[in-house]
Amino acid sequence: MTEKGSNTVWHEATVTRVRRERLLGHRSVVLWFTGLSGAGKSTLAHALEEALFQRGCHTLVLDGDNVRHGLCADLGFSLEDRSENIRRIGQVAKLFVEAGVIVTTAFISPLRSDRNLARDLFPHGDFVEVYCEAALDVCEQRDTKGLYQRARAGEVKEFTGISSPYEPPGNPELVVKTGELPLRECVDQVIAFLGQRGILVDARAPGP
Repeated sequence: MTEKGSNTVWHEATVTRVRRERLLGHRSVVLWFTGLSGAGKSTLAHALEEALFQRGCHTLVLDGDNVRHGLCADLGFSLEDRSENIRRIGQVAKLFVEAGVIVTTAFISPLRSDRNLARDLFPHGDFVEVYCEAALDVCEQRDTKGLYQRARAGEVKEFTGISSPYEPPGNPELVVKTGELPLRECVDQVIAFLGQRGILVDARAPGP
């Protein structure tokens, strides 16, 4: 046994996830948004968070760009670094789910294998894969940073959808057509799903 293994012991807390969920009035879950750059993942995640906050829910958005300013600042965009990025995010999301929070992640997470590894961190039903579906041409039209144009010119290496692969989910819990539907309708679709799953049963109704 390694030194870490022999000296590290998991401590069981008396304040459990179930007790936290009862206090907060809703179940916790991770909503794992995946899709191409420009598909609307971050936009939907933050709009959803606002809607849930208005209902009295405790939420957290783990946004791809924001996380790379701190937790994953040491990582690049190779497939290996992307995998490590997703591994770290999965572990952070797991901690917040245990804290009773509705967590939304907004990452391209291009490989099914990486998303499946993140899923395996959670008990069944706690990981909800949400495919933000938008055609590549729509994503390119939305690209205010000009990243797609630079990628097509060879200036940005390993860019998902152009020079690096994106593997759409084979069987996601939810597909939101972010490339076609208005934002409000996308938000309503996710909230309806959470209601059907019993996650928002005790959450307060939105205010005026």
